[in-house]
Amino acid sequence: MAHGKALWAAAAGLAAGAVVAARRATARPGAPAADPRWLTVTINLGPGEMEPEKLPSPLREYGDRIETRIRPAPGDRGTELAVRLREPQPQAASSVPARLAGQDPRQDLRRALREAKALLEAGEVLQPDVPPTTHDTPGGKLVGLLSRRAGGEGVL
Repeated sequence: MAHGKALWAAAAGLAAGAVVAARRATARPGAPAADPRWLTVTINLGPGEMEPEKLPSPLREYGDRIETRIRPAPGDRGTELAVRLREPQPQAASSVPARLAGQDPRQDLRRALREAKALLEAGEVLQPDVPPTTHDTPGGKLVGLLSRRAGGEGVL
């Protein structure tokens, strides 16, 4: 049984590698390299259940502006979905001040990747209740501000 899973995972990995190689082969010669940092999530689906052409809408909206890589997750734990921006970003766009101000272009891509994961696994993107309480307090306002900022970084 484990041997069959290993063969299936190897076949899926080869297929994903072929897609990446084909995309690189069609890249414009002399064009600037893509953003070197891949943003990755593990999806609780088998590698054969995901197709690059059928990504959820948050990632499809990026169209040709992103590269996508799908491969088996380590330890037979589902599928690894990785994306990155095709166009290199200026250093200032990913600086700490830009990230704190919510101006890093990767923040929107991180959010789209997390939403895609939720759609693939649960069929919907869960949102917190609004308003969380009936009385807005200074502490609640601070938590709300931090929660909104955390959406782009993925951490609070």
